[in-house]
Amino acid sequence: MTKYQLLGGILGLCTGDALGVPVEFRSRAELRLDPVTDMIGQGVHKQPPGTWSDDSALALCLAESLCSGYNLADLSERFVRALYEGYWTPWGKMFDIGGTTKEAIHRLRKKPADPTTAGGRDEHSNGNGSLSRILPLAFTLDSLDPGERWLRVSQVSSLTHAHPRSILACALYTEVALRLLAKPELQGAYLGTCAHARKSFAENPELHHYRRIISGELASAPESTIKSTGYVVDTLEAALWCLLTETSYEGTVLKAVNLGDDSDTIAAIAGGLAGILHGYAAIPTRWLDRLARRAEIEELGTRLFRSLGGKTKG
Repeated sequence: MTKYQLLGGILGLCTGDALGVPVEFRSRAELRLDPVTDMIGQGVHKQPPGTWSDDSALALCLAESLCSGYNLADLSERFVRALYEGYWTPWGKMFDIGGTTKEAIHRLRKKPADPTTAGGRDEHSNGNGSLSRILPLAFTLDSLDPGERWLRVSQVSSLTHAHPRSILACALYTEVALRLLAKPELQGAYLGTCAHARKSFAENPELHHYRRIISGELASAPESTIKSTGYVVDTLEAALWCLLTETSYEGTVLKAVNLGDDSDTIAAIAGGLAGILHGYAAIPTRWLDRLARRAEIEELGTRLFRSLGGKTKG
């Protein structure tokens, strides 16, 4: 892993998020007539250009917590501060946070002995909230065996989303990220993840929900079959499909945004992987120049990279 892969992942996530915020909930049909082609503002949430949502805010909380090591209590406290104090939000106040995430953070505020009990566990708690913020964890997993990787992904997801389906989505996503960090070659990373999932998660009763992803043939799926909802399975499919069917960072995130519906989250998730794959330099400067708190995000990424110094190179 290089510093520019890590920065590409974090800034790629935030930039994709900011591109999607103004058109969140707009339909695909609407966006076909008036597609997003650049960083704009206002729109649905009436925010300035470059504003990212709770997805990035909580991902940045995770990144900052990891600078001091793996500590669920510390991470939980940062999530609470983000919701109640506007910590690591673009303008000092959280907006657009999902219900499952918000309820879980309310529970985290009470400081449960085991913070992983805070996350929703029922079938209806399978939104994309934990998937949208899990990426920074991938930067810390390379030296761990598969069992320990699964445990940490499960724990971090479970702070807000503890259903096995959401946890599995996070595991699949971080496996793709790990392979891209080791070697930025997309097909190898994707197919390697598919093979890993079919072997390592064969007994997981939730795996069948991801059968199209792990088939290795997701890129051939017609756009009409790709759903851009907030359901975690749909979100992961859509984000990976955008990554697999485009050849640049810009193309990937714009395709994700213009799928419509949960545009900011899908673009954030796709943008994080695209940033790792194509690198920090591939994110258009005209977008970075408008990104809220860009300098602080870059400084945080640098801090995280340095904190992992023994595990990284270049």
